[in-house]
Amino acid sequence: MSTLFLAQDPAADELLRTDPLALLVGMLLDQQIPLEKAFIGPYVLAGRLGTTRLDAAAIADHDPEDFARIFSIVPAIHRFPAAMAERTQKLCRVLLDDFDGDPAAVWTGASNGADLVKRIGTLPGFGKAKAQIFTALLGKQFGVRPTGWRAAAGDFGPAGSYRSVADIVDARSLAKVRDFKKKMKAAAKAAGA
Repeated sequence: MSTLFLAQDPAADELLRTDPLALLVGMLLDQQIPLEKAFIGPYVLAGRLGTTRLDAAAIADHDPEDFARIFSIVPAIHRFPAAMAERTQKLCRVLLDDFDGDPAAVWTGASNGADLVKRIGTLPGFGKAKAQIFTALLGKQFGVRPTGWRAAAGDFGPAGSYRSVADIVDARSLAKVRDFKKKMKAAAKAAGA
């Protein structure tokens, strides 16, 4: 397994590497904010909860108003703290109800790549593209490689595609991913004009 470079903070990246729930929450938060803010979010959340690891049951059962308050403490964990606090609690509830509270069971129970994408896609906040990106991240950086995982990850599966967080391992690869995203946004803007 490679050294992660997602949060760009050694302690936060170590939490992502060792805590499957932190990795899922970081991926969940990765929308409409810079990726490093999304992936440092689980570390900040753990600190605010007074723990070193995230616990699905504790988060799911936390008072929703207080949980939203924790997300909203300045600096807020996400641009939309109340909505993402609610989504994080929903994610943890699904993990409890459907995966016996074990976040890693989402991927360890997958029979093949297509099943892995399907299982991830059942999680709140994980649409098709996010499920494919997370599959690619698991395969490329965590060694989770059920049969057909690259194909199931779609455009994010090929080695060296530099299309998502799955390919970020250092400052150089981060720059390549950011460049790809910038080009995609420019192309979408030009197509809409």
